[in-house]
Amino acid sequence: MRRLGRLPFLVILMGLAALAMLLPAVHALILRDYVVARGFVYSSFILLMLVGMIAIATLNYRAHPAARSHLWALAAAYAVLPVLLALPLTQMRLDIGWGDAWFEMLSSFTTTGATLFAPQSLPPSVHLWRALVGWLGGFFILVMGVAVLAPMNLGGAEVASGRGAGSGMGQGGLAGAQILRIADPSARTLRYAMLIFPAYGSLTLLLWVALLLAGDSSLVALCHAMATLSTSGISPIAGVQASASGLTGEVIIFLFLLVALTRRSLPEAGGITPGGPVWHDPELRLALVVIGVGTTALFLCHWVGLAPAVTTQPLRALWGGAFVVLSYLTTTGFDAASGNWAMAWAGLKSPGLVLMGLAIMGGGVATTAGGVKLLRIYALYRHGQREVERLIHPHSVGGSGRAARHMRREGAYVAWVFFMLFGLSIAVLTAALTFTGMGFEPALVFVIACLTTTGPLAENLPDVYLQYRDLDPAAMGVLGAAMVVGRLEVLAILALLAPDSWRR
Repeated sequence: MRRLGRLPFLVILMGLAALAMLLPAVHALILRDYVVARGFVYSSFILLMLVGMIAIATLNYRAHPAARSHLWALAAAYAVLPVLLALPLTQMRLDIGWGDAWFEMLSSFTTTGATLFAPQSLPPSVHLWRALVGWLGGFFILVMGVAVLAPMNLGGAEVASGRGAGSGMGQGGLAGAQILRIADPSARTLRYAMLIFPAYGSLTLLLWVALLLAGDSSLVALCHAMATLSTSGISPIAGVQASASGLTGEVIIFLFLLVALTRRSLPEAGGITPGGPVWHDPELRLALVVIGVGTTALFLCHWVGLAPAVTTQPLRALWGGAFVVLSYLTTTGFDAASGNWAMAWAGLKSPGLVLMGLAIMGGGVATTAGGVKLLRIYALYRHGQREVERLIHPHSVGGSGRAARHMRREGAYVAWVFFMLFGLSIAVLTAALTFTGMGFEPALVFVIACLTTTGPLAENLPDVYLQYRDLDPAAMGVLGAAMVVGRLEVLAILALLAPDSWRR
């Protein structure tokens, strides 16, 4: 085990990816789909041999500094692993090229959930593979967020600490710097993986059983359970709205989606999980306000714009609005059976703007959700609130303690920097996508969907018709870059490209 721990982190990830292919292989064997099973088994053995040779060649390799090497490994994982994960899809006589297979696996591993294929065009074991890759991708970003990004003040931790991103000063100040200098990142990553996996796996198993009892088939229930916990939105059918569990399944998934709203769903991990009562959690309070206001606005908009044209089934519209708001706020992208109907019921001319706004807000810090993140939104809100107070009382002194002052000042500053970089990323990627021949409006929708890791957003908008399968290779390349930027976040990429990281 110690020898395995000495291997480069990316090599370990490649080995785990090869072993994960055996699960859908067993599933295909049970279904007697031998062509699909052979594709997974052969791909797994080929990759295991490749990993073995690389492991022998790099066994004595030592990276300096180790913390920076793990950040580079995190970026390299999104460049290398999707190519390896795509290998089985090209070996099954499914007429899937490398480009399409790469896009599908990158979308799954970044928990984006964008797909090029209709549900009925893929075998059940391939759907299981897509959901499994998304689930593992969610677990991967959870562990790396706590073990690597948080001690370097990245991934949203910089807002709570009030220090510059990539400074190496974690939420514990000097203690964070000491972690980077002394603690072995591989050991820390393994420790947090062992800490987080029981909770992550248990919640997935519990949701799977609950959806089974609600009436879903075993494959649909498992894929939806993994898609919910990883916020990937991957489904082997036409989505939650087409599942046999119906309203009961939607209610169950709604409760589990709350996990993506706050860091409190994580076990205590290096100070990143906040203490105190749950009602003091700013992320959760802001999320509940957004859900309440968004649902109420959709509900009341009907009478403001259409009254009294259609007044039937108000409870159905109320539930559909609440589910859609939470689903897109957590960047999952599931739609309720009454979701789009609720938007139309409200009389909105462009409901897609509402969904894109929710996806941009994103979920909690150190969760599987993408987007700007609720903690950054909260920091900007508190800063704005304080500035309004100073307009009325210029000489007033802000209270709420040292931590809250960090949130309002330094935390708001880095949150605003990230927000500007996020907006700049949307502009640059949208411009790049228009150069491929796409119109501005669809390009903007596709970029926001991929940058916020909310892949189903583009195809579920009721006011436009967009399909990923219509994209050309150049557009898929741009959107692939958007997925990686959205998953890693711009600050982490800048920390890698900073000259300070080249010298150290």
